[in-house]
Amino acid sequence: MKTKQRIAILGASGYTGAELIRFLLLHPFVEIKVLTGESQAGKSISEVYPHLSFAGLSDLITLTAVDYKDIDIVFCCLPHATTQEVIARLPGHVKIIDLSADFRLADIDTYAQWYGHAHKAPDLQKEAVYGLTELHRDAIKKARLVANPGCYPTSAQLPLIPLLKHKLIESNNIIIDAKSGVTGAGRAAKQANLFTEINDGISAYGIAGHRHAPEIEQGLSEAAGSDILVNFTPHLMPMNRGILSTIYVTLAKGKTVDDLSACLAKTYANEPFVKIVSAAPSTHMVRGTNLCAMAVFKDRLPGRAIIVSVIDNIGKGASGQAIQNMNVMCGFPETTSLEQVAVFP
Repeated sequence: MKTKQRIAILGASGYTGAELIRFLLLHPFVEIKVLTGESQAGKSISEVYPHLSFAGLSDLITLTAVDYKDIDIVFCCLPHATTQEVIARLPGHVKIIDLSADFRLADIDTYAQWYGHAHKAPDLQKEAVYGLTELHRDAIKKARLVANPGCYPTSAQLPLIPLLKHKLIESNNIIIDAKSGVTGAGRAAKQANLFTEINDGISAYGIAGHRHAPEIEQGLSEAAGSDILVNFTPHLMPMNRGILSTIYVTLAKGKTVDDLSACLAKTYANEPFVKIVSAAPSTHMVRGTNLCAMAVFKDRLPGRAIIVSVIDNIGKGASGQAIQNMNVMCGFPETTSLEQVAVFP
């Protein structure tokens, strides 16, 4: 490219913003020009994240101070329910990757039901493309606005969508038991996320009512060609990063666990960021990366199978996938800046 794409990260003081910076500093085709952080405005990024002190980036500013005429791409890492109005005001020349949930649900009535208020940019919602890269690449290539998937939905949909599309599993009995690191709750100070509240324990939350459930069901229903409801329960784990989803499914009549494994292997054979493994994957395998690793196992219950899927919740579950989507939107090699080796131990 003759010139680098100029990047603005809105909400750069959060975990997903910091992770975007970490990946993008290795990207040869972009330049980070603007970082915003409402409560941290005026500070250098090194004051907020000392590990980024070497980067030489501009100070954090407020949203109202951003001049978009010199910006080509915006990563929006703002809180849910604020993003719609912000994105609606952005100039038409800017490509947008939104990491909030504000444009993930295609149906605005479903959004209102789960998020407690009317959608504030319904016309823009029609333009948004759901950014599960491996499964929506062609649409992402032509998109101006990409709704980056949630972390739990990424870990669940990548294994389940191909199996439903090829009718290898039943659609009426899917159980997703998922566990996440604490970074999934954001960086804001909350009593429930204190070390003493999290350490040495595990807790379920959002039982039968987590907002990622309709996002998961939206993708699975599209793949199956019929409405799907899932049992989805998330859990908070005493670790910084990672999501592990244990998924229980019923085999379609005449299908075997080997059929499921073969389908996933064929679907993702040429995908650099999805790996089918034989042993049960752990979050250590993908820590700090944009990878998803998954494996399929025969259940001891007849006609059942167990799928284990792992991602880094702020890697493939957020910032890594956002950059993967940007690469597709801009015609960059898709793996650019994302070929990280997992941090272990």
